[in-house]
Amino acid sequence: MPAVVSAVEGAEVVFRLGDAAHAFTGVRLWQELGLAAELLEFKPVDYGWELRLPRPSVHRMEYLFDIADLGMRPDPTNPRVVGGAFGEHSWLPLPGYVEPAWTTVAPIASTLIPLTVESTVGPVDVQVWAPEGIAPGFELPLLLSHDGPEFAAYAGLTHYAGAMIASGALTPFRLALVRPTSRNLWYAANPQYAEALTQYVLPAVQTAYKSRRPVMMGASLGALAALYAEWHHPGTFDGLFLQSGSFFTPDTDPQESRFEYYAQVTGFVRQVLTATTAPSTPLVGMTAGTTEENVHNNRVMAAHLAELGIGVRFDETPDMHNFTAWRDVLDPDLTDLLRQTWGGADGAGAGRVGGTGA
Repeated sequence: MPAVVSAVEGAEVVFRLGDAAHAFTGVRLWQELGLAAELLEFKPVDYGWELRLPRPSVHRMEYLFDIADLGMRPDPTNPRVVGGAFGEHSWLPLPGYVEPAWTTVAPIASTLIPLTVESTVGPVDVQVWAPEGIAPGFELPLLLSHDGPEFAAYAGLTHYAGAMIASGALTPFRLALVRPTSRNLWYAANPQYAEALTQYVLPAVQTAYKSRRPVMMGASLGALAALYAEWHHPGTFDGLFLQSGSFFTPDTDPQESRFEYYAQVTGFVRQVLTATTAPSTPLVGMTAGTTEENVHNNRVMAAHLAELGIGVRFDETPDMHNFTAWRDVLDPDLTDLLRQTWGGADGAGAGRVGGTGA
């Protein structure tokens, strides 16, 4: 009898759940790869339940067990668990997957200071991460992040910042983590939020901490909101880092049509995709998972921004729409964008931490 452990075995991924008495009436696999529903039912076996799937074309796979009468649960046979905005997921590495080298680099000493900004959409909570020992009046580059606390918790963004500075890959900078109080409302092509971000939040951070060359990053709707803010307030940001942006169009994303702000999102995306000139030309880095739904609209957006004369680098990664996927491409993709925008760090060559550079 095989060990009751989920694992990658040759060309298959095998999911197992011990239940010899078959007390459960059924088990299904929750996954985000878009697999057909009929492929996700576990079969009863002597030791409990088992599901075999062809190995997917990703380098790591997040999943849950949907157990009848119990609901969604992480896989009890697998100690690998990753946090996220919707709770913990089990995950399995596939052959060749390596976690980023920077995750093992000791970061510089730093501070994390809360800052609440009153704005036209109400209070916006920000946490400012900064290298310890550098006075607020000393000018440094500034990176702002939508979903900032979540990026710090689930994608290690503050560790990334500290590790990049510690390794010499990036010059010292500050990081403003913007909390998404009303995420869907604020981020879905909302002109009031764009005004709040560009006319209230950014100036407040720059008043408290002398800053230059601001770069804005975000994922999913947060990426859309970053592009929207720069498009309608051109020249605010020197760079944009957009991950798995929700650049919905009726052609690529009819499945999203029930989203309450679908019309606002598609209306803005149509405005960009039909534009013949860009209101500004920040440097843009974009990433998306090769198997996620948003990859199609991201390809379209990247191509059109390039046609408008904007410097765009678009990178696809073999993963899905999750914080670990976004984490895994921060270096080199965000690193390269920041180096292009801010200039190189002293004594450091460009390229991935732990790699040879280029």
